[in-house]
Amino acid sequence: MPRARLTVTVPDSVWMGKLSRAYPEARFEILTVFPQDEGGVAAVVREMDREKEVVSTEVLQRTDNTVLVQFETSNPVLLLPVRNAGTPLELPFTVVDGGVNWEVTAPRDRLSDLADQLRRFDIDFDVLSVRQEVGTEQLLTPKQRDLVTTAVEEGYYDTPRDCTLTELAEVSGIAKSTCSETLHRAEEKVIKQFVEELGPVEGKAVEAAD
Repeated sequence: MPRARLTVTVPDSVWMGKLSRAYPEARFEILTVFPQDEGGVAAVVREMDREKEVVSTEVLQRTDNTVLVQFETSNPVLLLPVRNAGTPLELPFTVVDGGVNWEVTAPRDRLSDLADQLRRFDIDFDVLSVRQEVGTEQLLTPKQRDLVTTAVEEGYYDTPRDCTLTELAEVSGIAKSTCSETLHRAEEKVIKQFVEELGPVEGKAVEAAD
C-alpha cells in the first residue's frame, strides 16, 4: 500500500498556524486527535486560552521547558480533510512555525481524495515522497522468513556468532549451499528495502532479488 510523506502549511486563519508562527521556536506535538461535530511554554498556553476557537485547555503535565496540554477546538481544520478523505493519519505529528509533516498510508484513491480535500480547505501542501509499503510477509518467501528467524534464534547474527553457517544448515535440515544462498537472497531483499526507505541511491536503481 502506498505511503505518502507530505508537508502541510497551517493557514494563518487557523489559530494553531497563527500561534506557532508567533512562537517559531516552540514545538506543538499533537499526540492524538478526537473529531467533534461542531516567551516560554507558559506564555504559549496563555495564548492558547485566549484563542476563541480553543474551547478548553487542561494542563496534564509540566516541566521547565515542556507542557502537556489537552485542548478542545471548535475549528479542527487540519483534521477535517483527513476525516473527509478517510485516510488514517499517523500520530503524533509536530507543528513548528506553521508547518507540519504528515505520514499517511492509504490506497492511491484515498491519497488523491486527501489532496482534493486539502485544496478544498485552501491548505497548501507539498508531497515529499510516495512509496509502496512492503510488509515482511510480502518481502520474503516463507522459506526465507523461516530461515532468517531460525538464524536469529540460533545466534547466527550475534557478535560474535553463536552459530556457524554449517550449524544453521544442520538445524534447518538443508544443505549448507542451500542455506547460504537462501540467506543471501533474503539479506539482499531486506538490505535493499532498507536503502530504498532511506531514499534513492545516486546513479543506481535498487532492485530486489527474486
